[in-house]
Amino acid sequence: MSTPPGSVLLSGIVGSTAYGLAHAGSDVDRLGLFAAPTEGFHGLHRPAESHVTTAPDRTLHEAAKWCRLALGCNPTASELVWLPEECYEVRTPLGEELIAIRRSFLSVRAVRNAYLGYATQQFRKLLTRDSTDPATRARAAKHARHLVRLLDQAVHLHETGHNRVRLPDPERVRGLGERIAVEPARAERLLAAATDRLDRPGVLPDRPDERPADAWLRRVRTAHWTPHPPVVHA
Repeated sequence: MSTPPGSVLLSGIVGSTAYGLAHAGSDVDRLGLFAAPTEGFHGLHRPAESHVTTAPDRTLHEAAKWCRLALGCNPTASELVWLPEECYEVRTPLGEELIAIRRSFLSVRAVRNAYLGYATQQFRKLLTRDSTDPATRARAAKHARHLVRLLDQAVHLHETGHNRVRLPDPERVRGLGERIAVEPARAERLLAAATDRLDRPGVLPDRPDERPADAWLRRVRTAHWTPHPPVVHA
């Protein structure tokens, strides 16, 4: 397993388990962020920004990279600070501070672009699947579930300022996924409806407030700085 140099600040189980869509045999996906030792940024080569493993399935982003992703409202990265309580596995004091400032990362344009962009990607994948082939229909249904979830989350974020990771009605999403896998045109209608709602006024600011993230990251760097003793030349 690839282990990042430094401290994991926040980590949890994401994906289908967090959404409430998991079933027997579902993969367990983990996402987290870590702080690389501050002195590592002062040398010729900067620390790796991400560590990804497949056994287990885990992605860890360095603190600064995670902040950049979250400021762009990346749907996958952002959900780390909005997980249901039982999905967290590591919650340090600095991780708790990050959860406390999670709304400052949000902005109307980034939510619209990121979530609609990801949903559109899922729609394009649907169009390449043969809906009459049972062997590929299950994969198409998975893309459709992602599409429905992303659109639901985008609209909820836009209208409430809260990222609802745990789906309120997983069976609805499963059912829509199966129907869209057979009839992809249904997804086009969902995209149009979500786009219409996102075009209306919402509660999100035009731009994210970068100041809390910047101040938090500076606290992270201070907490993970180990000064070296001065070199004495004879």
